Amino acid sequence: MYSVIIVPPACAEPDEQIRIATGERLAFGRAQADGGLTIAHEGVPRVAGDITAHRNFWLLSNLSEDQTYVVENPEGAGEHVKVGPGRLDAPVPFEFARVVLPAAGDLLSFDVWAPRHSFRSVERHGLSGSLTSPAFTLDRTKRYFAVLTALCEPRLRGEPHAPLPAVEQLVERLRPVWPTVSRTAVYWNIDYLTVKLRLRPGPDTAEPGPRVNGKKESLVSLALRFDLVREDDLVVLAAHAPEVCQ
Repeated sequence: MYSVIIVPPACAEPDEQIRIATGERLAFGRAQADGGLTIAHEGVPRVAGDITAHRNFWLLSNLSEDQTYVVENPEGAGEHVKVGPGRLDAPVPFEFARVVLPAAGDLLSFDVWAPRHSFRSVERHGLSGSLTSPAFTLDRTKRYFAVLTALCEPRLRGEPHAPLPAVEQLVERLRPVWPTVSRTAVYWNIDYLTVKLRLRPGPDTAEPGPRVNGKKESLVSLALRFDLVREDDLVVLAAHAPEVCQ
């Protein structure tokens, strides 16, 4: 049974995808024989690397002499794996991944899917004792969650390096579900989130010192890294969604 699917550059049809089963290996590079993945670019080595399927993940070997390859998680918050020259069988855990190859000033990419990821139930049955305290407590009906979702939206939509929206852009994005939104309210909610998510201490315990910068970046990085906001949560920004409450 096939466990890994390779989507070549500019692949337009499912028939153009390459499927390999556990234990099978696919070579890629500028000059590949039948069955391999050919990437026709003068900056790609003739034998650039190979991919080996292993049930619900895969292994990447970098056979170039001097180029580091990067494997990105398009669904994540900029998560990536770097595979240096000569590294063999580096494990890649992402269900959806993008392999990026630097090539003579260009960045070329192809996708690799590992759709056989499996999960067990996380419910605990029959265990005595106190419950585990949640790491983060967020109410998805509150305005602060809508602000956090609007901050994360560009990167949730598949642009892991997209610039974060300015406060003015957040105000316009939130207006359909929060008609009275203002710059001051957005700033307040951002400050509230940094305290709630423990990115800085509360006003009663904060020590004097320089002002903390990069609050938006820190919030988005934390939220996406730990799946506090997911793509499904973008519904809170939809015009037909109920008005968020404080």
